[in-house]
Amino acid sequence: MDSVALYNLSPALRLMGMGVVVALGPLAWLWLRHRGSSTAHRLGALTLLTLFLTFDLVLFGAFTRLTDSGLGCPDWPGCYGHVSPVGAHAQISAEQAALPSGPVTHGKAWVEMVHRYLATGVGVLIVLLTIVTWLQWRRHRRAGAAARAEPVVGPGWPLATLLWVCAQGAFGALTVTMKLFPAIVTAHLLGGVGLLVLLVVQAERYRQAAGDSRVEAVSQRTRTLLWMASALVLLQIALGGWVSTNYAVLACNTFPMCQGSWWPPMDFAQGFELWRPLGQLGDGSLLDFGALTAIHYTHRLFAYLVLAVLLALVAWLHRAGQLAAQRRWLLALAALQLLTGLSNVVLDWPLVAAVLHTGGAAAMMSVLTWALCASRAGTQDAPDRARAGRPAAHVPSRAAGRMVQ
Repeated sequence: MDSVALYNLSPALRLMGMGVVVALGPLAWLWLRHRGSSTAHRLGALTLLTLFLTFDLVLFGAFTRLTDSGLGCPDWPGCYGHVSPVGAHAQISAEQAALPSGPVTHGKAWVEMVHRYLATGVGVLIVLLTIVTWLQWRRHRRAGAAARAEPVVGPGWPLATLLWVCAQGAFGALTVTMKLFPAIVTAHLLGGVGLLVLLVVQAERYRQAAGDSRVEAVSQRTRTLLWMASALVLLQIALGGWVSTNYAVLACNTFPMCQGSWWPPMDFAQGFELWRPLGQLGDGSLLDFGALTAIHYTHRLFAYLVLAVLLALVAWLHRAGQLAAQRRWLLALAALQLLTGLSNVVLDWPLVAAVLHTGGAAAMMSVLTWALCASRAGTQDAPDRARAGRPAAHVPSRAAGRMVQ
């Protein structure tokens, strides 16, 4: 495997064609379902579809990492210079025969390539979304005042999403060529979450433009709590990614204590040396078990803080009678994260629980972004309004439409 060229661009065009094929099915369904709708409504539906498939991609990326399939094809973007493992059958068979439980097997190669196909398909959808949004925005700008009744989302957000997905593809390539370098793999995970955030913003803005969603006026304290929870969840996702990419999940296999102690032996300096190969330090020496314990236990301790803040946010929103859908989702996802996190520890890292744990974290970040986009700072404190028995104020749909231009 060491003799394989890390970059082999010969199958790149065929891989792009595979991405088009992957995208055609969802696009055909979207066109049939929304063929009589307005352009803005169809763009909103396309954004939601892309968001859904991106979430699936994040889940499948977790599955790829957790099944040790990240190096199933040790070159990029294809598999031994081919567009699928079928063409690389001889090379994969030779690697599997030499090391049956190694990183290159037929099963792992297919998992890795399916992940790349899905990623390419999502990229095609984002390119299409960017082009169509720009064309609609340009047509809208050239139209007369009478034709501007329907608000549109500006091209800035889709363009930012396109640039982001290009950077995400580069990190995907580095994940393979740098042999699962923990900092790169963690950055790749955070990039997937960032892509979800960008798509959630656009999806909610299209819903507001179509009048399907209203912006709730909330207190500045509520907005502060939402931003705080979002920052903490993002940091916790980074810590969780660091646990997963360093394979530190089983460093503590009991709960609530770790290794029979409330404060086990830990080496934080080694554990959080960021720029180093997998399982090693920067000087080439092996990573100590105390470093893995520090990585795991930091994630666990920080989880208590994140859970407390999320429950406080849900209670605050419930008391104010605001963002009902978002607070219900946050409560459900907090419960899911608690259960799957415990399952990873006490049930020896089951695959389903580990994938759901990643998916739950990505979904929680998406819901918090949704809540931020669906609210704005008002003038009255939300709990005071709730105690006075007055309903929460909303921004009229026309005002929401102006926000997206």
